[in-house]
Amino acid sequence: MTQAAIKNPHYEKIGGEEGVRQLVELFYEKMDTLPEVRTIRNMHAQDLTGAKRKLFRFLSGWLGGPALYTPHGQPPRLGQKHAPFPIGHAERDQWLLCMQLAMAELQLEPSLQQELMASFTRLATSLMNHQHTHAGKRLNEQVVLLEYPFKS
Repeated sequence: MTQAAIKNPHYEKIGGEEGVRQLVELFYEKMDTLPEVRTIRNMHAQDLTGAKRKLFRFLSGWLGGPALYTPHGQPPRLGQKHAPFPIGHAERDQWLLCMQLAMAELQLEPSLQQELMASFTRLATSLMNHQHTHAGKRLNEQVVLLEYPFKS
């Protein structure tokens, strides 16, 4: 299947450009205000403008809308871009909490929220790169980056 043949309806279901913008704003509002996600908030610049712009551009294409993050069709290389940050279970789960709460506040259909959370979980897990101890074992949790763009 070619990239052009992949049809992802999530962009329209989320409300198109305006829905994606709202999701990003709510996501970063959660990150900026919830004390339990302080670890990932501290990985970002004080001014979240650039992070919001990048996430909006990425989600636009990933959800099936315009490819703004990688307009020339190249892969986003998210693993490389997140490599400087230690991302383990806690960081992944904090990111997912922000996204889950943002989607709930946006009042997306429950089935859409479920589909997107499954996809966001796979994506966030693919960015894990931090070795840490879990149940007495050292684990290397680096996972191969998911195929881009998102396929449902």
